[in-house]
Amino acid sequence: MLKLADTYGRVATDLRVSLTDKCNLRCTYCMPAEGLDWLPKPQLLTDEEIVRLIRIAVTKLGVEEVRFTGGEPLVRNGFVGIVSEVAKLDPRPKMSVTSNGLGMERLAQPLKDAGLDRVNISLDTVDPELFHKLTRRDRWHDVERGLAAARDAGLVPVKVNAVLMRGQNDEHPEDLLQFCLDRGYELRFIEQMPLDAQHGWNRADMITADEILEKLQRRFDLTPEPSSVRGSAPAERWYVDGGPATVGIIASVTRPFCGDCDRVRLTADGQVRNCLFAREESNLRDAMRAGATDAELAVRWQVAMRGKKAGHGIDDPTFLQPDRPMSAIGG
Repeated sequence: MLKLADTYGRVATDLRVSLTDKCNLRCTYCMPAEGLDWLPKPQLLTDEEIVRLIRIAVTKLGVEEVRFTGGEPLVRNGFVGIVSEVAKLDPRPKMSVTSNGLGMERLAQPLKDAGLDRVNISLDTVDPELFHKLTRRDRWHDVERGLAAARDAGLVPVKVNAVLMRGQNDEHPEDLLQFCLDRGYELRFIEQMPLDAQHGWNRADMITADEILEKLQRRFDLTPEPSSVRGSAPAERWYVDGGPATVGIIASVTRPFCGDCDRVRLTADGQVRNCLFAREESNLRDAMRAGATDAELAVRWQVAMRGKKAGHGIDDPTFLQPDRPMSAIGG
């Protein structure tokens, strides 16, 4: 089997697939209140094209895990069918989804029945009013019910992703941790990254991993998980009050883990991105629609990965934020 290897010895086995750039929230750190200019439908991959590219990645290129992302993947009508088709692959990849939780109450069981293994759901506060302010939508209770539905359907572990923003939701992150501990969810704080559509990110305003730990330790006793357990996982984890519950921090900015990265991304319009912060893409969609064989597409994908840089370079003075925002790249 071929591999998605780069020139630094890293091999991508984790594929992030964006199903759409659309989203039904308007989080302040992601996009403006009025939303964005969405990709025209003819540019988007069809369900069949998505499944074909995933099949190539899994059966020809050694991908072992597929994470569906967006935008908001649950707004794609064919999502359950895509999961069902990917579940038929041999070898069968692990499948998960990163979602804002809206619609999960309705879709959790169908997705589990189709073959989805687990979920990551974004939630930045336990305060419904603050949630409304941060997302510009009054939907906190919908997310709460979506989390519970995912847990009850067996899409576990249910992981919660949270981004703290200075002066907005950074006062009591320990409340969010308690919320997750009480319900059996695994909380992951993520340092805010320069991927907003407005290009307004400022490192000085970012809440760092060290600050997050300091705030959590006001209430909880945190013990570092042995580094040998982490592997290529992006989150550093701590046992909470002796365990077994943990809390994680993904310190993409202050403690980058590029040397262990095993990820590759496919955008909703069929572009391969070898890094979340890449400024170049490789177009598989047009080659596929022009009649490229599976073998030819696999080779194109391999070539795209060889150009991966050693790191994202956020600390480099020459760093330029990607033109595409997170909603168009897919987490």
